[in-house]
Amino acid sequence: MQKEDIYLIDMWRLLRREWMWFLAVFVAVLLATFAYMRSAKPQWQADAWIRIGQVGTAPSGQDPKIEPLQRVLERLQLIPFQNQVLQGIGLTLNAPEAKLYRKSLKVEPLPYAGPLVKLSVRAHSPQQARQLAEATVAALQAIHQEMAAPQLRLAHQRLDEAQRDLQSVMADREHLQQTVAQNKDNFAGMLLMNKNDELSDLQQTRDDLLNRLGDAYTYDTALMWPVYVPDHTAFPNPVLIWGMGVVGGLFLGMVAAVGRNALRRRTLQPAGWVGAG
Repeated sequence: MQKEDIYLIDMWRLLRREWMWFLAVFVAVLLATFAYMRSAKPQWQADAWIRIGQVGTAPSGQDPKIEPLQRVLERLQLIPFQNQVLQGIGLTLNAPEAKLYRKSLKVEPLPYAGPLVKLSVRAHSPQQARQLAEATVAALQAIHQEMAAPQLRLAHQRLDEAQRDLQSVMADREHLQQTVAQNKDNFAGMLLMNKNDELSDLQQTRDDLLNRLGDAYTYDTALMWPVYVPDHTAFPNPVLIWGMGVVGGLFLGMVAAVGRNALRRRTLQPAGWVGAG
């Protein structure tokens, strides 16, 4: 075993000799930790789960989502979009709250749950954290409503056209039914059969459009659940900070004690001892 190797019993003896240095550094680190905990501005985190809206009348084989998941993630992280959110709730772009919002905003894709997007933001109060999360969702919702408007307008036009055609065909069928009943006209009977088929197709088209425009297939981008803000702060974390302070204090106190002991031994060694080896 080398002379420089330190046994646990030797370390205990060293700490007994240099306990004042160990304790002084340990207490200094704890005081620094306490000062940091007192001076750190608390932050609350708000979590929101966003369901991306869709238009159910999208052509077959095309994604009905208003905007693909990856593009939604990119949009939420764009500075112009974030500035739009901040201005919408009356915050200046250079305010500390705005800087914290941009720095803390995190998005997480949940592709197999809707898809959904998990959004997290922080603020210096739970009320503002909730407000920022809700404002972010509202801004995204407004953009998606504008994007979906042309497709929805076209779908409603198709539905209105189908309704008009259906009423027209029903009127023609009623007229043909009267003609067949009165005159026993074979040609009118054939026309009536064609009108019945046409009526069936139009009813199916109308019902399909109504179904596709219903809440099950067509809906806005919105919160899946209410915004969640825990009762405790996200930063600073007292358990984590104090744990790091204690561990750091013990380590630095040990380093200080070992360093002081080495310096003491070097001072007490005879001047010629080193060369004698």
